Amino acid sequence: MTAATAILATGLLAAACGGNDTSAGAAGGGDRPQVGLVQINQQAIFFNEMNAGAQQAAKEANVDLTIFNANDDSAKQNEAIDNFVQQQFDAVIVVSIDVEGIKPALKIAKDAGLKVVTVDAIVDSPAVDTQVGVDNAAAAKQAGTFVNDWAKTQKLAAPKIGVVGALNSFIQNIRKDEFNTVVQGSGAKIVQTVDGQNKQEAALSAAENLLTSRSDMNVVYATGEPALLGAVAAVKSQNAADRIKVFGWDLTKEAVSGIDEGFVAGVVQQDPKTEGYEAVKEAKALIGGAQAKKKIDVPVTIVTKENVDKYRATFR
Repeated sequence: MTAATAILATGLLAAACGGNDTSAGAAGGGDRPQVGLVQINQQAIFFNEMNAGAQQAAKEANVDLTIFNANDDSAKQNEAIDNFVQQQFDAVIVVSIDVEGIKPALKIAKDAGLKVVTVDAIVDSPAVDTQVGVDNAAAAKQAGTFVNDWAKTQKLAAPKIGVVGALNSFIQNIRKDEFNTVVQGSGAKIVQTVDGQNKQEAALSAAENLLTSRSDMNVVYATGEPALLGAVAAVKSQNAADRIKVFGWDLTKEAVSGIDEGFVAGVVQQDPKTEGYEAVKEAKALIGGAQAKKKIDVPVTIVTKENVDKYRATFR
């Protein structure tokens, strides 16, 4: 059995959280540090890439890593952290759904002696040792500037923009709000915002409704992977590629296809594999007594037709 392959021997997480965890480490791993990664879901490519990076780091660092899938349920994230505490893990890594609601569980973990690393979503709490991820506010402003520059090349003084968001996501609300501020400052109008709930089916339905109700719209901005998938599918199903340009977050095979077809103009691409990798490396260092780095920034790239080729292999 390797450090990156095993199951939860006690079964506590499965019992407490409906058995919907996936494991990439071992409980009871002898002298190896025990690290738990509390994930949002296993549906999005983004989170699966993050898991892959975490697993790679765990193997290299001789860490027993257990990945828990909360299936978009913030209460299950809290339960998972509590169970990692009960099992006397050494560290917990959390990709938070509810950055406020997670705080009591993280305080319990910290008080119990666990090292605490947060990834992607920023949890403003003294219980957090290190935050790993993208500066979502800065990247959303970068996306807004990209859209403004595109509008100038198209001689659009006041583009009409529809937003497919995830109003239950703290991170995606930041991406929405900061983007809106930048584009509205240059004369764009946000004509409607719909809630894709960070779920693929809901995002598709929301995007379909947006395109149907706003025939005057010429830009769609999607704040995350499910939202972008929904927007791309809606544009195709409604044959709207001649009137709509799509901008958004997180590449998929479908988004790459949209770039090739010309109606997806730019996608903010994070590096979730590096985020997962750095989170596990930092957890291992903290367990070993290293001083916390506090913040580890992972940069983004805006993917367009000019630079999409280097991403094709990942999304075939």
